[in-house]
Amino acid sequence: MRMRHSLALTVLAVATACSSPTSSSELSREINALRASTTRYQSFDAAVADGYGTKLTDCMVDSSLGGMGVHYAKSTLIDGTVSVTTPQVLLYEPHIIPYTLRSRSATPPVLFGQQFKQNDGFQLWGLHAWVWRNNPSGLFADWNPSVSCNAAH
Repeated sequence: MRMRHSLALTVLAVATACSSPTSSSELSREINALRASTTRYQSFDAAVADGYGTKLTDCMVDSSLGGMGVHYAKSTLIDGTVSVTTPQVLLYEPHIIPYTLRSRSATPPVLFGQQFKQNDGFQLWGLHAWVWRNNPSGLFADWNPSVSCNAAH
């Protein structure tokens, strides 16, 4: 039985210098560019074929905050740079910057005008951008109350 995956894109990146949108229209342009560049990844098979095959987590869920889903990386992109149209990690429902590349004490990277958050459990910086699934908690919230891990094996 083939599992159906739906895409909730997460941008998790290693960055040394990032641009920040200066207006809501610029942010909209960048989010639209991200959506356009990831449309094909609504097919999980297309994502794997393009190199997003490194599974970083099982389906993640928090009983009070909601879920994140399963994180898949294209490890060749985790190189200290960040691009609006080339995410390093895709999140699938059933956001990476390792501290080794950017120390925990460093200034947080910024993308879409948002500071990346520290995740000490995984020893990385991350930023979630829910561009393919509505998140009532917000476009850049870590957890999404609409995401469920009930179908995860």
